[in-house]
Amino acid sequence: MAGVGRNIPWVDPGITPGNDTNRPLGPYPDKEDMMQLFLVGAGGAAGSVLRYMLSGWVLHHAANLRFPLATFAVNMLGCLVVGVLGGLAVKYDLLSSNTRLFLFTGVIGGFTTYSAFGLETFHLMRRGEILIAGSYVASSVVIGLLVLWFGFSVIAFRR
Repeated sequence: MAGVGRNIPWVDPGITPGNDTNRPLGPYPDKEDMMQLFLVGAGGAAGSVLRYMLSGWVLHHAANLRFPLATFAVNMLGCLVVGVLGGLAVKYDLLSSNTRLFLFTGVIGGFTTYSAFGLETFHLMRRGEILIAGSYVASSVVIGLLVLWFGFSVIAFRR
């Protein structure tokens, strides 16, 4: 599928030689296109349901916080999972192209909530809570990258 995780070998299902994934989907998708669309859609649905469930659980347990902890928790867990799965994909080449498409583009794409992250940050800033907005942005980026690195390195660099 065009535009899906382009040029990232452990995400892009089209990095295998001879697979022309840069072609547009077109008005008449073939059987392979339909399978890829199904995998992304099914994974996205599963990821969205998981995000909804985890966010609800966090909100129930941290209802009095002004900090958007539910989205923060989902984003950090999503980064960790991407790191671990990416490490597995690189080190062991365990994941087929369809599995990578389902997991990375579908499930994790449906699970992580960086669009909600941007919207919540915007609302915090509009309410004048600049310090909370700044700490939210900084901690999401820094901790997200750290847990992604941790998850990846635990798998990919371990002997």
